[in-house]
Amino acid sequence: MIHNNRRINKFFTVWFCLLMLASFLVFGFVVPAIAQEGQSTEITNSNSKAEDIFNQGMKRYREGTVAGFRAAIQQWEEGLRLGREANNPQQESMTRNFLCSVYSSLGEYPQAINCYNQLLVLTQTLEDQQTQGTTLISIAKIYSQLGEYQKALDTLNKTFTFWQTVNFKTGEVATLNEMALIYFNLGELQQALNYYNQALVIVKQLGNPTNVAAILNNIAQVESELNQFEISLKHYQQALSLWDEVINKFGDSAAVNVQRGKGATLNNIGFVYANLNQMDSALTTYNQSLNVWQKIGDRTGEASTLNNIGFIYFQQNKLDQSLELYHQALKIRQEVGDRPKEALSRYRVATVERKQGNFEAAIAQIETALTIIEDLRIKINSQDLRASFLGSKQDYYQFYIDLLMQLNQQQPDQGWDGKALQISERAKARSLLDILAQAQGDVTSGVDPKLLNKKQTLKQKLSTLEEQRVKLLSQSHTNEQKRQLNQEIESLIQQYSQVLDTIRVNNPHYAALTQPQPLTLAEIQKLLDDQTVLLEYSLGKERSYLWAVTPNSIQTYELPPEATFKTAVKTFRDNLLSPSKRIRRSLYEETGKALTEIAFPPIPSIKNKRLLIVADGALQYVPFAALPEPGTPGDSEAIPLIINHELLTLPSASVLGIMRGENQNRKPPEKILAVLADPVFASTDDRLKSVVFQAIKALPPELERSARESGILFDRLPFTQEEATQILALVPEEYSLQEVGFNASRETAINLELSQYRFVHFATHGLLNSENPQLSGLVFSLVNQTGESQNGFLRLYDIFNLNLPVELVVLSACETGLGQEIKGEGLVGLTRGFMYAGANRVLVSLWKVDDQATAELMVKFYQGMLKEGLAPGAALRQAQIKMQNDSEWIPPYYWSGFTLQGEWRGIQD
Repeated sequence: MIHNNRRINKFFTVWFCLLMLASFLVFGFVVPAIAQEGQSTEITNSNSKAEDIFNQGMKRYREGTVAGFRAAIQQWEEGLRLGREANNPQQESMTRNFLCSVYSSLGEYPQAINCYNQLLVLTQTLEDQQTQGTTLISIAKIYSQLGEYQKALDTLNKTFTFWQTVNFKTGEVATLNEMALIYFNLGELQQALNYYNQALVIVKQLGNPTNVAAILNNIAQVESELNQFEISLKHYQQALSLWDEVINKFGDSAAVNVQRGKGATLNNIGFVYANLNQMDSALTTYNQSLNVWQKIGDRTGEASTLNNIGFIYFQQNKLDQSLELYHQALKIRQEVGDRPKEALSRYRVATVERKQGNFEAAIAQIETALTIIEDLRIKINSQDLRASFLGSKQDYYQFYIDLLMQLNQQQPDQGWDGKALQISERAKARSLLDILAQAQGDVTSGVDPKLLNKKQTLKQKLSTLEEQRVKLLSQSHTNEQKRQLNQEIESLIQQYSQVLDTIRVNNPHYAALTQPQPLTLAEIQKLLDDQTVLLEYSLGKERSYLWAVTPNSIQTYELPPEATFKTAVKTFRDNLLSPSKRIRRSLYEETGKALTEIAFPPIPSIKNKRLLIVADGALQYVPFAALPEPGTPGDSEAIPLIINHELLTLPSASVLGIMRGENQNRKPPEKILAVLADPVFASTDDRLKSVVFQAIKALPPELERSARESGILFDRLPFTQEEATQILALVPEEYSLQEVGFNASRETAINLELSQYRFVHFATHGLLNSENPQLSGLVFSLVNQTGESQNGFLRLYDIFNLNLPVELVVLSACETGLGQEIKGEGLVGLTRGFMYAGANRVLVSLWKVDDQATAELMVKFYQGMLKEGLAPGAALRQAQIKMQNDSEWIPPYYWSGFTLQGEWRGIQD
């Protein structure tokens, strides 16, 4: 947690330096093994001219200089011609391998890819499996360097399978390492660390010091990202010792990649020193690294270190020196085609231009940087990876917003505030925007039937494994059995996601479906009416912003830093959810007023208006209905915000725009209400009345505890039966569907019949998996009428496959509004799954709600909609006010946990 300004400044240093180093890791595997080991590559006992030329090229190559590389290229190009004339494919293969490597080292990527593709054909002809595999890795590395992450991952997945087939462990290590790097670049740190640790186990068994050094370097890189600088420095120094050991052993004949490894590790050590505020040590180490890069002609590494030195000068306010180094790095990155790092360099140039007061130049640089980032994002097939990639670039957007708001202060009538709002929209929920756009088209149209069959097969396998999981966890089992089964399920989910990505890409209309544009201020205003105000938040490290938008106005407010909101939100929620009613009443008001004070500056336009709230960061966990009305005096009784305002939340304003476009011509279903409630979770349930099960005893304590921890044992929710009965009584029987008890099953939940109803109500337990959102879901009957276990889990990946073009989905369960938080993307959970399935609105909960209070709230909510004709937002507001006025349910814990997301307008017949 960030406690003071000094720590905030340190955090800036950490983040920016990590961005500079993010894709700069060591890979010494793809150079031919003969060069890696520093052994002689000269061809002896031969007088052929081609072989002589190859050996001459090797001598120049070993110089490790740009001039030596250029001379080697000339020699080897001539050697290739002579080798082909002599019909010596083995020599041609070895020569071309070195030639391709040099092109890549010099950053001449188009030539390198062309060279490697020719080599690939040659190795297949020769059946040279090792060189074939390393060539594929080299191609993947270049794709990654160019920001073509999806192409890189696709190539590496094929390569890993290839290595397993030929049982070549060194190749597996190289592939794992490169995959880890890509996930690191995309912000998936845990996935990166998993791959690195797998690789480390193998390289230690193989005993190759250069490979051990490379993996240690890369693990240290992740540790640095996690701010674990002391342990990171330890691993870097271990890696540096190994590089030096190899270099001292072989001297000048040590492979270029060993030198490159040393340069990278020195660079990364400099980064750690910088974050430990040891700037002199950092500069010394960076300069040592720079000498290595320039000696071996590694322009990519040179640009990274130039950038890092430039950042230290920026911190020291040596702006001219900083700008010069940033421009040098930018020039190199443009020349070698390193687009991800070009975006970074432009961002860094923009920071200096802004500090020097050159706002126009700063805008030009950051706008170009964002254009590059968004172009790279759209080339990533996986929606999850798109989200994490853009999440890792949120500093770019925050900087741009801050720059535009600074200009707005100086030129308040030039529309800079509206431009800043548009940048905020560009940063928010972009993956959700993409999938909602895809939902408008048939993503399976024109796709290979084999892919569709594979999708169906994986779905069936997942269902089978879920059933096995239920059976396993319902009986005595070991932790290892549970771990293996969970691992199989997660592996299948990953395969399933990859197939879905492939299906989307193979849709002929995919490009049109995946590039929805965030809305402008004018377009956002058209979504509103005179009684509605949009409040959009953007939380930043130094300061935050709020935009209040009406159909004909925009007001902007500067708010405290993100860290202030994190503290205030946590304190408010802790008091609101306290088990003691006394504490709930006495302290939640005090802490709520403190949060209101920083989140709601005086905003004249919101008085008695409907509020559409686009929250950010910690504010996504806030029950706005319970916050005190802005302007409430400190010694006065708090008036909840819900008293004077109808409240809805949105992932972004642009999401509402695309939902409206999708649903504008859609007629509501004729039937009204479908309810699935009160499932049967265990064979000990009283509703199993057969003689066989009357004698069943409760589970032994140790097994019950294990089942609960495994997410397989759930208590019955007795009030959901009454909840279902009362809300169904509001609708004629022919317009409703009641599925309770055993019939509240997963099979019922995925049945197309539910799409015939306007409102679909699920009253059951929810599962939250914040680390792997695909495993979040709802729990339906886990046993059938004979007491046999069955799969009752409706996971997020199942929800994405539903067809629910309904007006409202109600998730009357615990924590259904939460999920994995991805910076910029928001909470990735059940809400977006149901929106993708077609729901106009989703009612979800922010914590583990009380069963009886929820039943009371839901009855009042449906009475407002079905008997009084209120829009869902107005009906929820009325229900929450009634609960707040009831002496039994006064504390907001009981009634403010549910929030409505989506369309605010009423339902039209």
